[in-house]
Amino acid sequence: MAEDNLNEEEGKQGASTPELGNYDASNIQALEGMEHVRMRPSMYIGDVGVRGLHHLVYEVVDNSIDEALAGHCDTIHVTITPENGIRVEDNGRGIPVDIHEKEGVSALQVVMTKIGAGGKFDKDSYKVSGGLHGVGVSCVNALSSHLKAEVHRNGKSYEQEYSRGKESYAVRETGSSDRNGTIVTFQPDEEIFEILVYTYETLANRMRELAFLNQGLTITLVDEREKVYDEEGNEEGFLNETFHSDAGLKDFVSYLDSNREALISEVIHVNGERNGVPVEVAMTYNTSFSENLFSYVNNINTYEGGTHLTGFRRGLTLTLKKYAESSGMLDKLKFDISADDFREGLTAVVSVKVAEPQFQGQTKTKLGNAEVSAPVSQAVSDMLETYLEEHPGEAKTIVNKVILAAQARHAARKAREMVQRKTVMSGSGLPGKLADCAEKDPAICELFLVEGDSAGGTAKQGRDRATQAIMPLRGKILNVEKAMQHKIFENEEIKNIYTALGVTLGTEEDERALNMTKLRYHKVVIMCDADVDGSHIETLILTFFFRHMKELIESGYVYIATPPLYLVKKGSRQVYAWNDDERDRFIEQFKGGAGSETKVGVQRYKGLGEMNAEQLWDTTLNPENRTLRQVTIENAAACDHVFSMLMGDEVPPRRAFIEENAKYANIDI
Repeated sequence: MAEDNLNEEEGKQGASTPELGNYDASNIQALEGMEHVRMRPSMYIGDVGVRGLHHLVYEVVDNSIDEALAGHCDTIHVTITPENGIRVEDNGRGIPVDIHEKEGVSALQVVMTKIGAGGKFDKDSYKVSGGLHGVGVSCVNALSSHLKAEVHRNGKSYEQEYSRGKESYAVRETGSSDRNGTIVTFQPDEEIFEILVYTYETLANRMRELAFLNQGLTITLVDEREKVYDEEGNEEGFLNETFHSDAGLKDFVSYLDSNREALISEVIHVNGERNGVPVEVAMTYNTSFSENLFSYVNNINTYEGGTHLTGFRRGLTLTLKKYAESSGMLDKLKFDISADDFREGLTAVVSVKVAEPQFQGQTKTKLGNAEVSAPVSQAVSDMLETYLEEHPGEAKTIVNKVILAAQARHAARKAREMVQRKTVMSGSGLPGKLADCAEKDPAICELFLVEGDSAGGTAKQGRDRATQAIMPLRGKILNVEKAMQHKIFENEEIKNIYTALGVTLGTEEDERALNMTKLRYHKVVIMCDADVDGSHIETLILTFFFRHMKELIESGYVYIATPPLYLVKKGSRQVYAWNDDERDRFIEQFKGGAGSETKVGVQRYKGLGEMNAEQLWDTTLNPENRTLRQVTIENAAACDHVFSMLMGDEVPPRRAFIEENAKYANIDI
């Protein structure tokens, strides 16, 4: 900091002048709201990468959703423009345009240019809302190079444009109108964002989620960058989807479980108000061994849970346990049933609407309202009691599933203890195949999970021994999507991953949660061959991380290495290429004007083992040259759906996925 950089010479001379350290009133900056957003965008939207870019869209759509929650809007159109801009249009009431008494300008301008301004603080305007912090659309404006707001209201249309959060002109009337609603069109600012290209799939997943969460609402998504053609090659318009759900969360749960085998025939559902809190819950059981629980507050995904999730778990456990005990089915069980046992094979969505939600932090990922827990618990209890009473056959099936889960948990605990116990023989308790690094600070240490002993040997020779650890994996690890817990912990390769990472299972809050207090590496890099088998192993490892070490991914510790596909050579010149386009470009460069293609040598690396230690260091291990892809979870519900489809038992959905995406695949034969 400036005040710490004292001039040594001045100090020796005993100088005591006001200029000492050049720290005075002129150094104090008072930033206006919009300036602060531009200087510290991550405080408001999470980051300036892919996630933050898409977050801009969600903030604008949330405003339209709030109109829907208030009963004034039933259709939202989202369009990706050819320039990678976004247009969001709704048929709500339209943002007010009359003069704001305090600010002396149009209310539209206040909403668009003032942090903390909005109608969400007025209980008469919005009973519930996702955007209660009042930073949403003004933040989008601040982080856009250009934004245009159009309002249709009271038979007239109005507009105002902005550049980097500052209005270009006063709100002006543009003519008459026979509809109501707001249209916001914006272009993310290239000075702020590292990435400026929107991903259709990411937006589609969120819009689908919002349609499920808001029963009866229609959301359309159009991508004007991509045209669609029929089988004969005739143009059919732009890529688009329409999302609408008549059954709300029941449809959501059915969608999530579409790739799993159902244990009970229907989705159990409750929707109503408890103690003034609107609660909607949908749940079902399947034959899998994992729990898939998603919670929302005012349409915001609270992936860290909170009081509504606590209420759901309490209601579920107490009601099912009471039923199981009274049925006499637990009499022969030699150990107690745990709360976790009731959640194995469960898929559920909990959605609450809260007038004044207290989130822990601006990211809104954990609900803190204590008054929400009891209503959710009560709603779940009432729903389950009725269902179990009316469906005795399916109730018995659920209890049997719980008993099996308890037995598996008992076996898993023993297997887990074996994983976590240090053996006398190995001393440190680390796997024999692990070539550890010299440094002990996790922040600078990296673990490479390498496919096969051959590539592992080369990686051990080529690595930086100070900070890079190598652990070869033999063959394909267990598909955890289809395995019981104790089988997972008995698997040798998975045991080695747990032991090498230094993580254990069980925290004070949750015996199944990952305990990362002794995590030994802050970079875990999956390094596989660039072929079909390599991709399969990569997917198996990612499935394991997503299902059993999700906390690693959420902390940003999991990466995928990208070894090159080609080495292009001509004489003493050589260069690596990571895809076909790069290879072709280098071939053209090497050919020059007069040369011929035959003089340019191209080596295709089918596996990591084909590289020597130096080549592997240069291309894949050296932090100066390598490209690592960080694994993130954009949308947990969408990820769950994809993993269950790719790695589950159901073949038809997987076949459909392969057929749909085959045109993008580059398969080595």
